[in-house]
Amino acid sequence: MVDEAAFHASRERLNPNPCVFAKAILAGCSSCSLSQRHALAEREVVACTMPVAHINCSTLKDLFYERATFVLRLPRPATEIPHQTAMKLSCGGLHGLQAALAAPNADVHAMVQLAHSQFDSLLDLPWQTIVDHIAAWQIRRRAPVGVKPEGR
Repeated sequence: MVDEAAFHASRERLNPNPCVFAKAILAGCSSCSLSQRHALAEREVVACTMPVAHINCSTLKDLFYERATFVLRLPRPATEIPHQTAMKLSCGGLHGLQAALAAPNADVHAMVQLAHSQFDSLLDLPWQTIVDHIAAWQIRRRAPVGVKPEGR
């Protein structure tokens, strides 16, 4: 078993620029052409390879939070949010962004670039569409133990 404090210290040292949408990428909700996956203590971490892209993604994630605050009844930004809510914001937000941009795939970096080319600012995105996707996104439920998924 790995000491959590040692894991977090190693993670910060080995992954100084963690991907903002790492949870969504690891869950398979999206991908990113600038992400790099690393194994660390039997876990997987995702790093961003471009500092400017990291800033753009941080801005986008903050906007997801800000625009979905009312619909998801989110606490103040400094408050830790539950994993399911974080997934709803990231996966639902990225799916909404893909739909709003009519993007051909869910590559985060490509969608941010497309958003910058289609709109003057990330603030000008069609937020109602994106927030609707955030509100509608559901975390995938695990099948009960012993039950095989359909089609297998």
